[in-house]
Amino acid sequence: MTPALRLPRRRFVLGAGGVAVAAGAGWGATFLTAYQSRKRSNVGQLSFRNRLRVPGLLDPRPSADGSRHYELTLAAGTSHLLPGKRTPTWGANGPYLAPTVRARRGDRVAVTVRNRLPEATTLHWHGVLLPAAMDGGPHQMIDPGADWHPSWTVHQPAATLWYHPHPHGSTGTHVYRGVAGLIILDDEHSRRAQLPAEYGVDDVPLVIQDKNFHADGTLDLTETKLAESVAGVDNLGVLGDTILVNGTYDPYFTITTRRVRLRLLNGSNARVYWLGLTDGRTFHQVATDAGLLARPRALDRLLLAPGERAEIVLEFKPGEETVLRSFEPALDLGFPTERFMGGDDTFDIIALRAARRLRPSPPLPTRLDGAAAPVEAPAGARRRHFEFTGLQINHRTMEMTRVDEVVPAGATEIWEIERGDEWVHVFHVHGAVFHLLDINGKQPPAYTRGPKDTVYLHEFGTHRLAVRFDTLTDPMTPYMYHCHVLRHEDQGMMGQFTVVRPGTEASAPRTLYGNGHGDAMHHH
Repeated sequence: MTPALRLPRRRFVLGAGGVAVAAGAGWGATFLTAYQSRKRSNVGQLSFRNRLRVPGLLDPRPSADGSRHYELTLAAGTSHLLPGKRTPTWGANGPYLAPTVRARRGDRVAVTVRNRLPEATTLHWHGVLLPAAMDGGPHQMIDPGADWHPSWTVHQPAATLWYHPHPHGSTGTHVYRGVAGLIILDDEHSRRAQLPAEYGVDDVPLVIQDKNFHADGTLDLTETKLAESVAGVDNLGVLGDTILVNGTYDPYFTITTRRVRLRLLNGSNARVYWLGLTDGRTFHQVATDAGLLARPRALDRLLLAPGERAEIVLEFKPGEETVLRSFEPALDLGFPTERFMGGDDTFDIIALRAARRLRPSPPLPTRLDGAAAPVEAPAGARRRHFEFTGLQINHRTMEMTRVDEVVPAGATEIWEIERGDEWVHVFHVHGAVFHLLDINGKQPPAYTRGPKDTVYLHEFGTHRLAVRFDTLTDPMTPYMYHCHVLRHEDQGMMGQFTVVRPGTEASAPRTLYGNGHGDAMHHH
């Protein structure tokens, strides 16, 4: 382990000169081999012969007490992911992935999470506004054989959210093995919105993940290959050469209606996708991570980083076929980092085939009533600055007992997220919704404009966010903010904040006792 190679190269260090110096240091051949092997593509290799699996829907009726009760059992299983191969996997209520959880604004949600995995884990409700003690972060560990019973009232607009494990140090492997599912929140506006809404028919979840497999079909969990370590380009974690959609390899979906709504989730550990259609058609984005857009946005490309979601509507004529493809993403990293972070990769994701007869769909609305107004910070709003460099935030590594920030409930603040290196970083904050105001003073890309909780750090420099925090308070239990590249998160690229009653910030504890690994915070 040579830490010198792991240090992020600042922009002024990087470039051909730096590589020449490095080559002179004697690892040029290794570097070249690693570099050449890292331009990946599956284009031309797929036949799109497997019908897309659609995750089951958990949408229980309210019980006598008015709550909706959801049951999730996490367990190991065996999946048929590749033709003729059996893969040991993890899942919820099945061997791989997890059911889609559906709820409505105003619902009282009560979940029973049973951990029947061989390791302690958590279940984090990514994008859900809920009490910190129910958030499922690293402080809410569930021991093997134990159950956890979070509950909350849904008090946010319609959105496509998701859930996944969040145990400190092993989130990457737990998600990669298969524990992840969508959450669909509805509200009175989304139900009236005239958007395609029949689950699995014209309202279709696409959980996009990349994997590496061993020859025997088992998942390759290797995060760093030796040649890449030697070349000093191994920090990102798993970048797979095989794409799965909802756990389906080589998938197609049959379109049976004039319009279809795709709920896209990047459920990958580290890969960034630059999504478009192979026939160049325009599609309409109708929602970002945290809710609907006031007006559908015509796009032909959409960037989706790990943890980000987008809802898009496509229109089809009978018999048409197109392929959703991830084109080479412009990651704005220098040579050679761009290639090692997946910037030269192209992947076909799924074939979309329209049937010979299509049922009519309502026209795409020109405006969506009830879409949340943009988050706006008041004059004189509190500003906080976070530098994402290497595997640290503000030059600190995550500490389970340390509260890094204390935020007054309901506040809207300006958070400046600075990408200080040439690596892929993705900012995610729990318990809040934000709008990306600008990147280095410039208007951000169209597909990022809307309510979000996760964003790719597009450029070296500063991303200004207007962040609105929830009103639920708990001075003793933190929420997280972190890089959503799972290896970065696991290696400590994370901080903690508590939300407290306004005016009590100064007296709120900055040290937490019981570090999430001890019994104090485990659920037996």
